[in-house]
Amino acid sequence: MRLRALAERLLGLLFARGHWLLTLAALLLLAAVRMPPLTLPRATFRYMVTFDITQSMNVEDMGSPAAPVSRLAYARSAMREALKHLPCGSEVGWAVFSDYRALPLLMPLEVCAHYDALLSSLERIDARMAWVNASNITKGFYWVLRMGRSIGDGTRVVFITDGHESPPLRPSEHSMQNATPGESAGWLVGVGGDRPVPIPKSDPDGQRIGYWRADEVVQRNAISDTATPGPSQEHLSALHEAHLQSLAKQAGLGYRRLASPEALTSALLDAALAQRKPVRTDVHWLPAALALLLMIWHFLPALPRSPWRGLQRKQR
Repeated sequence: MRLRALAERLLGLLFARGHWLLTLAALLLLAAVRMPPLTLPRATFRYMVTFDITQSMNVEDMGSPAAPVSRLAYARSAMREALKHLPCGSEVGWAVFSDYRALPLLMPLEVCAHYDALLSSLERIDARMAWVNASNITKGFYWVLRMGRSIGDGTRVVFITDGHESPPLRPSEHSMQNATPGESAGWLVGVGGDRPVPIPKSDPDGQRIGYWRADEVVQRNAISDTATPGPSQEHLSALHEAHLQSLAKQAGLGYRRLASPEALTSALLDAALAQRKPVRTDVHWLPAALALLLMIWHFLPALPRSPWRGLQRKQR
């Protein structure tokens, strides 16, 4: 009985003369609770992101000098940050590159409904997945493009790599075969420092066992058709930016250097790569915000209830 009396008293207060603001606020709060998601057109993105997991990506020349991290770890961190900013309705999938192939791990999933799954799977991508030590970036990039086209549905491709070719390419092998500009869209993202540094060496279990020596890797001078000026340093690695820029241009993709996590976020939010599609959008916050404004207006007596009353007071 007491609960019923309290409810009747509350309803009486809400619908009493002079309390129309509270009444309207209560109706808006009810609408906020019961309002279903609306299907609205919005800009979304669909990406298949491929990570280079070859051993040069274990070079720790990214991040701050005091606490450097590997290129692969930095790429994962940047992708984790970018996921926060992709709008709901967007889709992202993962793939890894080794040897000359890109292997899909996870087909594109909606970023809001599957956010936790995307994060947990992203953290498990590391160099221990590599099936061989070779790194044929030029051939692998073609596989990335072909994979994106095979997935379809407007999938854009993102390939994050340092561009380190191992074994090194002959001068005649720097051009992509069967690449048609405009067939694919997306980004080739370069990661790594400018100074060549030793490449960590790992055993079959992924445990670090030192660094690659010059006599353990194929040097450029050993396979070049012509004499190459200067010493060959294929046991050292730096970002091969000019090579990646050339590949991106041949395929008609954009190139972006991963100088900061924000660089990847801004690239993935490029409006030129967006697709408009209907997306279920939660808008219950809108009537809730209006209800809050009405209650603030009601409980602040210093504010005039009507703009006409305020104007009349000024005229007096």
